[in-house]
Amino acid sequence: MVHLGEMKVGVVGAGNMGSGIAQKYAQEGFPVVLVDVSEAMIDRGLGIIKRFLEEGKERGLFSDTDIREILGRITATTELELLADADLVVEAVFEDRKVKKEVFQNLDRICGPETIFATNTSSFLVNELAEGTSRPQRFLGLHYFYHPAKNRLLEVIPHESTEERYLQKALLIAKLHGKIAICVKDRPGFAVNRFFVPYLNEAVRLLGEGWTNIPTIDEAGRRAFQTAMGPFELMNLTGIPIAYHSTRALGEKLGPFYDTAPLLQAQMEKNEKWDLTGEVEEAKIKEVVDRIYGVCLGVAAKLVEEGVASLEDTDRGAKIGLRWARGPFEIMNALGVEKTYELVAKIAERYADFPVPSLLTRQKVLGRPFSFRYVFKQVDGDIAYITINRPEAMNALNEAVFNQLEELFLAAEDDRDVRVVVFMGTGKTFVAGADIGYFVEKIKEKRIEDIVEFTKKAHAFLLRVENSPKFTIALLEGPALGGGTEFALACQAIVATPQAYLSLPETGIGIYPGLGGMLRLSRQVGPELAKYYTFTGEKITAHDGFELGIIRAIAEPTKVKETLQDVIEAGRPDKYRRREIPERFLRIVQLFTAEKIGDLLAGKVPNGVEEEIAKRVLKLMGFKAPLALKRANEIIDLEQGKDFNEAIEVELSYLKEIFSTTDAWEGLTSIGKKRPVFVGK
Repeated sequence: MVHLGEMKVGVVGAGNMGSGIAQKYAQEGFPVVLVDVSEAMIDRGLGIIKRFLEEGKERGLFSDTDIREILGRITATTELELLADADLVVEAVFEDRKVKKEVFQNLDRICGPETIFATNTSSFLVNELAEGTSRPQRFLGLHYFYHPAKNRLLEVIPHESTEERYLQKALLIAKLHGKIAICVKDRPGFAVNRFFVPYLNEAVRLLGEGWTNIPTIDEAGRRAFQTAMGPFELMNLTGIPIAYHSTRALGEKLGPFYDTAPLLQAQMEKNEKWDLTGEVEEAKIKEVVDRIYGVCLGVAAKLVEEGVASLEDTDRGAKIGLRWARGPFEIMNALGVEKTYELVAKIAERYADFPVPSLLTRQKVLGRPFSFRYVFKQVDGDIAYITINRPEAMNALNEAVFNQLEELFLAAEDDRDVRVVVFMGTGKTFVAGADIGYFVEKIKEKRIEDIVEFTKKAHAFLLRVENSPKFTIALLEGPALGGGTEFALACQAIVATPQAYLSLPETGIGIYPGLGGMLRLSRQVGPELAKYYTFTGEKITAHDGFELGIIRAIAEPTKVKETLQDVIEAGRPDKYRRREIPERFLRIVQLFTAEKIGDLLAGKVPNGVEEEIAKRVLKLMGFKAPLALKRANEIIDLEQGKDFNEAIEVELSYLKEIFSTTDAWEGLTSIGKKRPVFVGK
């Protein structure tokens, strides 16, 4: 938990969205003032929060103590004056322009000069609401997605007068309360609703044409985007008036193509939900999918062409905010640019005010798929910040990510003005390890040699990071898992926030850490602790890592840059210096000595150790792949006394074997589905 008691957030509007926004801030440690016009509305909002927290408790997410602490951070009131000293106020009242403007006029009178105002509107331009205040430079959009305490996406929308420093503060706050922020322009629908609302609208137009039914359109939508619900199910859940008002807002700004389907208006006026009964007409599914794709993909291409959002953030919005399996541009690549162009061209023939976007035309001429940037570099003075921006996959490493990392790192090394390179990840995770899908695909294709070559290349990159003349620092603001831990350990120093941790969970999925994590951990804290963390997958918390000398400094989340500067000024540490292992770790060291490791691998409590600790360790090891444990033990032993290049060759020598095992296939394909059952083969 990040304790952020010095930063105060206000939320105006205690409805479904406002209460969820307040809940999320409180969960992440912020003191929150939740305001509405009556005690009845306040009580309803608190009731919503309590119900969600109780549901979380039933799923094991919260304890009674957690719930008390979260609710204790929320002050619910009808007094707007309690927001006078807030750092940020988020408006989340219903979609009425006049009401929203009145709220901001009152806030403008009450709040201090440095308070940032944000609107959660989904229908109006941010600029329209900002211009009625005396602080347009401190005004932006924060568009949350339902349910705000669960959905990780946040659209951050600066308008033309928003000052950069307030935008950066908003992005920091987004990170601190666990959101994956995409920065989008102040245009109708922003990014996600710009292509999602036309999807709903086109579904209703299809129904209105009378040649198919709701179950068929819903099934086509589920298949197109691999989602749990189709468009009519979604409208029934979220409310038909929301879809109606969203289409009206887009239509007013962007023209007839976006305007409300007549049948949607009629359904809203009837105040009835859609009738979902009936049979799916299988023969018509493909035609419906093609029509839906033509609209969604065409609009996605148009918004990127206009510079509303990057194609990466457009895809991210779909996958995180809407829970689509693939984003629009990933779908275009899967279909092929020629096929995509064909589908969008058919929509352009149908709607005179929607021509094929020039972005799509250019890509068709190029004749190649869209490419994605997952890593970016920003230079601030003599520091280059290299950020892995793949939060929808927890910044997992694949070939594209490594290639881009290498490209930007080499550029930073060649930059004479850069003295320090800081690696970091977007979202709550530094790096969640290698992309499991890549491993599964290569095993399935019987191309394990590709995994070996990828790993060799990654080793070469990490050695360059470790031995660079630039000061390389890993900034951990959340978990570093598997390959993420190995990446961090290769850097010359690690700076971590309190909630960050390192972990090597590979033996739990049938393989071993193959990017030098065992080697580097062993060189820092000894082979015994390296085996403990490898065999159990236990976390090296920020506190433990600092105590062991693995982590150079712990930074409070609001003081990261200051801590980085302190570390830089202190100079490059010798991370492989000899050190005393703190006393509280010595019981574990004793358990993993050469004399006792055989008993542990055989599932026995060794003689002369603390039985309680040994049993806990054996229980953890019982969930790991026996062959992976055996190979990890051999590798750590063989690496002792060798130079780095020789030790890395030891790790590489076992890769083909371990990825060929039944246990590796079982572990890698079980992730997110079930606990793997290992057979030792």
